[in-house]
Amino acid sequence: MTQTQAKFTFAHLAIALPLCLGSISYGYDFSIITTTVGQPTWYAYMGLTLDPTDAELYAYTNRMTGTVFGLFSAGAIFGSLFVSWLCDAYGRKMSLLVAALINIVGGALQTGSVHIGMFIVARFVTGFAAAMLVTLVPLYVAEVAPPATRGLLVGQHGGFFLFGYTIAAWVGIGAFFSENAQFNWRFPLALQVLWPILLCCFLPKLPESPRWLVSKGRTDEAWKVISSLHHDPKDPSQLFAREELLQITSQYEADTAAYGKATFIDMWRKRHMRKRMLIGSLIMWASQANGAIVIYSNIVGLVTGLGFSASESLLLSAGWITWACVGNFANAWFLDRLGRIRSLLIGISGCVVFVIIEAAIVKNYGASSNKAALAAGVAMLFGFITFYGGFVDTTVYVYCSEIFPTHVRAKGTGWCLAIFFLSTLPFLESSTVGFSTIGWKYYLLFIILPSVNVLLLALFCPETRGLSLEEINGLFGDTVAVRLTHLTAEEKDVLDARVLRDVGCIESGSGSDGAGEGETPDSKGKSSLSLKA
Repeated sequence: MTQTQAKFTFAHLAIALPLCLGSISYGYDFSIITTTVGQPTWYAYMGLTLDPTDAELYAYTNRMTGTVFGLFSAGAIFGSLFVSWLCDAYGRKMSLLVAALINIVGGALQTGSVHIGMFIVARFVTGFAAAMLVTLVPLYVAEVAPPATRGLLVGQHGGFFLFGYTIAAWVGIGAFFSENAQFNWRFPLALQVLWPILLCCFLPKLPESPRWLVSKGRTDEAWKVISSLHHDPKDPSQLFAREELLQITSQYEADTAAYGKATFIDMWRKRHMRKRMLIGSLIMWASQANGAIVIYSNIVGLVTGLGFSASESLLLSAGWITWACVGNFANAWFLDRLGRIRSLLIGISGCVVFVIIEAAIVKNYGASSNKAALAAGVAMLFGFITFYGGFVDTTVYVYCSEIFPTHVRAKGTGWCLAIFFLSTLPFLESSTVGFSTIGWKYYLLFIILPSVNVLLLALFCPETRGLSLEEINGLFGDTVAVRLTHLTAEEKDVLDARVLRDVGCIESGSGSDGAGEGETPDSKGKSSLSLKA
């Protein structure tokens, strides 16, 4: 079994799927506020109003609603940067536990909020924890996934956090029809604690990331994880697992020799690292500067603005988010075939087309009762999410978890997610006021900005499909210590022979049963196991 032939196994799924409880938690945390602000009883309890005739209170309500959205993103910025330190220092598993516990606290505070100030603080805490989860899950899965199916496995994160959105949407609808004025917004908020509790139940059974173990010098433990992930009963020598460990250890040594223990400042000073930071920032900015976050957060209000009732708007928004979930899973499914950058270019370009049509409909028919025009407006929102979910939303998490070397992957991924949430702030803070003051013209932002971003993505972002995490270094001008993918038959035979010989699997020209269970591939003559690029 070679790197390019390797498929994910049950062992990979047994790690990825429980981790996706963290993805669901993030998606539910973020999305539940959309249905909360669609509940009239929440406004009444918090002393807010949806009545524009009360101009002063209505303006205050818009500011508070924007702050509720914005403080979640503000907390998320700090959470994504904090976790980049935490998971390097204490490991991926411990960091997930900390994130889950903070998330439980944030959800409980929201559920028990007695005034808008408490609610805003609780959203900040929840945003902090949610960002930790949304940073950790793709990073962790990327570090255990084989190259050929990394897009599919890491992409489950994108699918499952949209699944969290979907659960939140339908729970919100069910609660909307409750006759209990507090149940219909407190109960959906209370469910935020369920997903991190379930994650805590699974964490003890999950292995630590083998790449993090290598970074801490715990190579024997890393070998146990890798050999269990890639166990092949038809290959007693466990050749594929040994070659992967060789690549990880060799590349880590090369990277730390070249960069040392890089800080955030060092990552901006070093040219090859700076290129990664800029590209990761561009990817995350482009994913938000096309209107997706605004539509996600305001979907109920946007549909209501097209002339639908509150209950109809909730149903349509839930259907919209459900369709987005289907798109995200589809994105994960074909990402390893289509490629990361091509997927982004197709998706963002398609989004622009539908935003143009949506803006035209809102301009000409937004205040009318033309049912065909209103239906077309909703259809454009569904067209938008088909391209965003189907080509963009999953891709950005896969790409940004791939492009950084192991010794700075947590910092790099955390930085990218901080940029992601920072990018949401201006749109979340301005969208409510923007739509209420300039109407359809607000959509112009999401025509101009993504058009520029598509050009930048095409010019500056390299394709990472099919390469191991270590080999992606070569795309950014760094040394690749050992190559395992895209080798010629002769190169592959040479590598196989050297790995088998150095672990004692070849003796006097004949095979043996391989190294002992506790023996790592680099435990015999590690210096001879370098196949330079």
